[in-house]
Amino acid sequence: MRTMNENARSLEKESIGQLLLNYSLPAIIATTSSSLYNIIDRIFIGQGVGPYAISGLAITFPIMNLAIAFGLLVGAGASAIVSIRLGERRYADATRTLGNATILNLIISTIYSILMLIYLDKILFWFGATEHTVSYAREFMEVIIAGNVISNLFYGLNNIMRASGYPAKAMVSILLTVTVNVILAPIFIFGFKWGIRGAAIATVISQTIGLVWVLAHFTSKKSFIHFTPASFKLKWRIIGSIFAIGLSPFLIHICSGLVTILMNWKLLEYGGDLAIGAFGICNSITGLIVMIILGFTQGMQPIIGYNYGAKLMHRVTKTLKMTIAWATGISIFGFLIANILPHELARAFTTDETLIKITASGMRIYMIVFPLVGFQIVTSNFFQSIGKAKIAIFLSLTRQMLFLAPLILWLPTKLSLTGVWAAQPISDFLTFIVTATTLIAFYAKIKKQNTLSQTPSIGNS
Repeated sequence: MRTMNENARSLEKESIGQLLLNYSLPAIIATTSSSLYNIIDRIFIGQGVGPYAISGLAITFPIMNLAIAFGLLVGAGASAIVSIRLGERRYADATRTLGNATILNLIISTIYSILMLIYLDKILFWFGATEHTVSYAREFMEVIIAGNVISNLFYGLNNIMRASGYPAKAMVSILLTVTVNVILAPIFIFGFKWGIRGAAIATVISQTIGLVWVLAHFTSKKSFIHFTPASFKLKWRIIGSIFAIGLSPFLIHICSGLVTILMNWKLLEYGGDLAIGAFGICNSITGLIVMIILGFTQGMQPIIGYNYGAKLMHRVTKTLKMTIAWATGISIFGFLIANILPHELARAFTTDETLIKITASGMRIYMIVFPLVGFQIVTSNFFQSIGKAKIAIFLSLTRQMLFLAPLILWLPTKLSLTGVWAAQPISDFLTFIVTATTLIAFYAKIKKQNTLSQTPSIGNS
């Protein structure tokens, strides 16, 4: 039988600190670079097109969240399954998961793109667009939706590449797309005068080049798991496993999209189009910090998934503790920067003083409990990484639907625009309490099971 790939075997042998560094650093560089080029896009759009273009772009967030949700339903589920199967030494199943994920991504993203393009204008107006912002949102999303198949395949396969023991190659593919996008975006926006559509075209071209790189990896027989004709045959057992784990990040992004729609409605009602633009800027800044944290969780995922599959719980626990510590430090850093330099951050996106003022005011409220966010992101991803889909889904729905959505609807009736901004930190605080309680209960259960398994039976005493 084929011997195990050395990269995968190191997951149960090397020190946790070194493994987390080896896997997280490429993931952090990749996720941060990806977030940075989204931010650079928005800076180019804000400075080169105008403040209403920023607001129009913010309107598109729910549609993009929905696209990401379907991508993660397959990609995140498949990458977690691949890590667990490698830990269990079930290499054939890991290969079949790769092929099944590829076919599922093709089918789902194609259907999504067709439906979105047909109903795009109606959807944009429902999401909070106005006559001032809809043209910008439409120009951007027509291109992005048309390239959705490319985007979902690229990110889904890139996650599997990282999970199967190639974190450096996964990082390179992201850096490749970032570099191409950063070069093309200003040329298309300023040079060719294509405006916001130029930013979208640059994004799709860069992701196409990244997809070619990833496909080259998985078509090579030198790769530990790679495409085989048999792997593309859909198996209900594999599809069910992918969806069971992928359902958690899927629901996170679906709920996030719904919450963003509610935010857009309330921001438009209490602050107008520019308040939506301010929310878009805040999202860009917090998104960068969150992406660094997600880089740690992506590095954590194959380590935890593999060792959980190999029943090495002491290594699972050590990895989780270390990741939480780093993520909390990053959250605190983001909180300090946003509170010390809110006006300067806003000016990077726009020269409109009204938009700058709204953004700075909202950002301080929006991020008031941000130091707690790292813990809840890591913990939710921990349960996803070990295949505990129900717990991960529970935590996701609690934050978005049980706390945040009702607060967005209720608080503005008492505090006007301040209430819209305050909904986020209050829900984050409540979610932190629920997440910490859930994690403590999980480990108490594990400890009890270990104690019972070590207790001798009467017949052996």
